Amino acid sequence: MIGTVNRVLLGLAGLVLLVVGGAVLATGLGVSVPSWWPYDGKDDVLLSRGDRFRWRDEGWWWPVVIAVLAVLVVLALWWFLAQLRRGRLAEVLVDSGDGEGALLRGRALEGVLGGEATALDGVSEAKVALTGKRTAPRARVRLLMEPHVAPALALRGLTEGALTNARTSAGLDELPAEVRLKAVKHRAERVS
Repeated sequence: MIGTVNRVLLGLAGLVLLVVGGAVLATGLGVSVPSWWPYDGKDDVLLSRGDRFRWRDEGWWWPVVIAVLAVLVVLALWWFLAQLRRGRLAEVLVDSGDGEGALLRGRALEGVLGGEATALDGVSEAKVALTGKRTAPRARVRLLMEPHVAPALALRGLTEGALTNARTSAGLDELPAEVRLKAVKHRAERVS
């Protein structure tokens, strides 16, 4: 959801910049513009001679303006390209033996991994996200641990159980995983 909102806002910002830039270009080329537009003639300029030469004695002014604008352009391009990159893996290519393979939805594999991890003793909640390429997926697993369980036992159960089952059922040579363990917040128990 947040990715969709992010892309819509980015598109709107681009549209506004395109319209304003197009209107300035149209004014400069002598095309008629709406009456509310502040620059209405071919001889109008965005910066008057007085505005341009106000900082003439300051040698730092124009290099700083150009550098700031260049940084803003680079950051905007980086942000735009970051929007196109997917954070999660949409599908995993499973070797079906016929040479073509089959596609397994990434969310389905995440759900199965999360369900098996949650079924482990002492795991309160598990969140799984697949990243990487569809031929070489990687798993990011976050486990919420109960206070009584040893982290090593839960980690061994995850690697020997859920991750091994997912790797073999998807026909993958390997399924590297990054596992983060976090303890459930609980009150101290009273000893009498």
